Amino acid sequence: MLRMERIAIAVSLTAIAGCQDAVSPTATNLATSAVRESARPAADVRIQDACDPATFAVVPGGCQRNGGMTLDQFTAILTKLQRVPAWQFAPADLYIQQGDAFHATNFGGENHTFTEVDEFGGGIVPGLNELAGLTTVAPECETLAQTDFIAPGQSTPLDEPEEVGDEHYQCCIHPWMRMTVHIR
Repeated sequence: MLRMERIAIAVSLTAIAGCQDAVSPTATNLATSAVRESARPAADVRIQDACDPATFAVVPGGCQRNGGMTLDQFTAILTKLQRVPAWQFAPADLYIQQGDAFHATNFGGENHTFTEVDEFGGGIVPGLNELAGLTTVAPECETLAQTDFIAPGQSTPLDEPEEVGDEHYQCCIHPWMRMTVHIR
């Protein structure tokens, strides 16, 4: 059964093939640096995972890091916990002032998204949604552009929320990766 789930996840992830080359990490980091110089100090969000390049090779784009968790271990943990704790946004809650800028950088080895959603939900990979127990896909995940995918080493552009309140962000590939930004 585990092998079938692994194959189903790998096949489902073909939807994101080629996305890691959407924007070069160097161009994104340079653009982010230029924006950061003109904005208020930025809060940094870390996008993290622990993929193993040898076994995640079946996933489009693979894994661009050394060592880590095998795809079988990942699937077993996701099946048991409905999430994989090593795949996360850090911090899970970010507290900023109105007008403060923040961005997210992918320190992991896989592609991710950092997508603002009205309500947390499932993502674009049906097999991962099923194992995570997420039956409703977040609508924002259904309208992703190629530039919404963040390859290893890339950063999102800075965001400066204008309204006070809470904003929700999730990875539309690994939908248990979630964060709430509290704007005061």
